[in-house]
Amino acid sequence: METEVRKMLLKDQLFNKENVTWLAKLIKGVYPALDSGEFVKDVLVKFPVLELKERFFWIREMIEKHLPADYETTLKILLKSLDNSSVKSDFIFAAYSNYVAINGCSLKYLDISLNALGYFTEYCSAEFAIRSFINKFPDQTFLKFNEWSKSKNDDQRRLASEGLRPKLPWAVGINFDYKLGASVLDLLYYDKNRYVTRSVANHLNDISKIDAAFVVEKLRKWKKFGQQSEKEMDYIIRHSLRTLIKRGDVAALKFLGFDFNAKVTVVGLGVVNSTVSLGQKLEFYFDVVAEAACKLVIDYVVEYPSKTSRKSLKVFKIKTVSVTKGEVLHIEKKHLFRLMTTKKLYSGEHTLKVQINGKVMSAVKFELEV
Repeated sequence: METEVRKMLLKDQLFNKENVTWLAKLIKGVYPALDSGEFVKDVLVKFPVLELKERFFWIREMIEKHLPADYETTLKILLKSLDNSSVKSDFIFAAYSNYVAINGCSLKYLDISLNALGYFTEYCSAEFAIRSFINKFPDQTFLKFNEWSKSKNDDQRRLASEGLRPKLPWAVGINFDYKLGASVLDLLYYDKNRYVTRSVANHLNDISKIDAAFVVEKLRKWKKFGQQSEKEMDYIIRHSLRTLIKRGDVAALKFLGFDFNAKVTVVGLGVVNSTVSLGQKLEFYFDVVAEAACKLVIDYVVEYPSKTSRKSLKVFKIKTVSVTKGEVLHIEKKHLFRLMTTKKLYSGEHTLKVQINGKVMSAVKFELEV
């Protein structure tokens, strides 16, 4: 419930009467024929029933209604309106990129549309809009990605990575060779801006779900080349491999210096409360006994039942630590159960597992009451 409330607050924060009125003022400043009052009224009338992405889709529809039907004419108006914006980044400008994706994704307008997205991304990332062009004009669009990867503008360099992500959240899928897409990252991994390198790492994390070996090898080469600082390269590696580490991928663990078969044992795993309800915390504890010095990634896994016989898993981090031979780590942890927008919870038997370096070491059952 709390997550749902936060989402509602976010959509109202990003799209509301105040910033729609501001947007209308920007447009009217370069297109005096706009009836800004009617524009604002038409936009706001449907906001109560629209979610976040639907709201900027709807603003785009109202741009189509209130501005000239000719694509090039309206595109020039939208581009020019940004000259009067004192704000460099606002999610409401996602409507501009969406206008380009819907109306300008054609061979006739390809060059001006790609150039427009490169400009609009400086105000709100065009990562969603660009994917229509990847699917329809892959070769021409990929050339633009290479151009953006060398841009002096941080937003364009980030778009070169983010727009090509194989599993970009909330975005339409793309039918594009992930290995070719990753070649752009070879020009971006040594970027000096975390805004860009975070996207690079997220991009590789996406690929790791498709081709783990490819990601580990690429990171190995990048580290060897030494073009990125040691601190930032370590960040990129850890962030890129986070899914593989949770899955216990042996090659990824080894690359980070973690032994899948680390000589440790887990003893005394138990729960304080064997039955929990929504809004309550499951309290659990265990000891890790080191039989040799080693590096450890200690996680816990919650195994959820579902309507079918299949069970779903979610991995949660506890800590990363180095231990000496004979050392005993005592771990106590609490896990809060609450409604989630990404997963439906069911009453019944659940399992909590302790995972070390990707390997399940111990498990205990408990009951959840929904």
